[in-house]
Amino acid sequence: MSEEKMVISVPGSSANLGPGFDSIGLAVNRYLTLTVTPADEWYFSADSQELKGVPSGKDNLIYEVCEHVANDLNMELPACHVEMASDIPLARGLGSSAAAIVAGIELANQLLHANLPSSEKARIASLWEGHPDNVSASVYGGLVIGTHTEESTEVVPCPAPEVEMVLMVPSEELKTKKARGVLPESLPYKDAIKGGSIGNVLVAAIFSGDWELAGKMMVRDLYHHPYRAELVPGLEDVLASIHEYDAYGAALSGAGPTIICFTAPNKGEQLKAKLKEAFPQFSHELVYPDREGIKVKSTVATKLFQ
Repeated sequence: MSEEKMVISVPGSSANLGPGFDSIGLAVNRYLTLTVTPADEWYFSADSQELKGVPSGKDNLIYEVCEHVANDLNMELPACHVEMASDIPLARGLGSSAAAIVAGIELANQLLHANLPSSEKARIASLWEGHPDNVSASVYGGLVIGTHTEESTEVVPCPAPEVEMVLMVPSEELKTKKARGVLPESLPYKDAIKGGSIGNVLVAAIFSGDWELAGKMMVRDLYHHPYRAELVPGLEDVLASIHEYDAYGAALSGAGPTIICFTAPNKGEQLKAKLKEAFPQFSHELVYPDREGIKVKSTVATKLFQ
């Protein structure tokens, strides 16, 4: 029994990339990892500082999502001990809750041998999260572009872009609820059209490989940067000056407060050093796109939990 072990790894993500609000996500090489073994009852444990205080019982988000999937399939979950490890910062705009949601779906998928396609995992996760950007990036890896309603979820998975990224992480957390609370209920028609056109050019520039142009569109976002700047000291300065540091562009990562800065391959360390000198109030981390999304390994794949 002790040799039976399954490992599920789910990447974190950055969403929006500026004007791609609630629709564009990019998986990054920061991971939530579950090590799963059979047990007499459900129990979640964690050694990672990022998971300090996370519930150990059935009130854990991963279990709640896992149970939701099992109920939808009219199946019963076997009890497990789930050891959690994560290097995705909590409440920093890097998809920590989205990764947990996706991990819960994949845990149910594996335990119940449900063989859910990636599109269905993205649909379930989007219904739970309310939008498809972070969760779909965690499912597929790479870059995703999606739209979501209660009736349908459409996601276009794209290869991981050839970029390097520097995260500028403040010490303070920013809860998504608070970041959403400063957004307006509506935009004037002309502003909505302008914002949409900026987002369209962002997507076209990414697909054509023109990251210089994509970076210009990031800093011209009208959907959330202007409103969330008051919650993220330094954001306006970074967006206004980012091109001075040999970077393509920058954007608030998800709901913030992390700022994500994009540059060309092999220039990440150089950009990190420049930003560290210019903005010492942040911590700075070099990250890369994750290319695979969900990964599952098992020591006894054909026998585990059967």
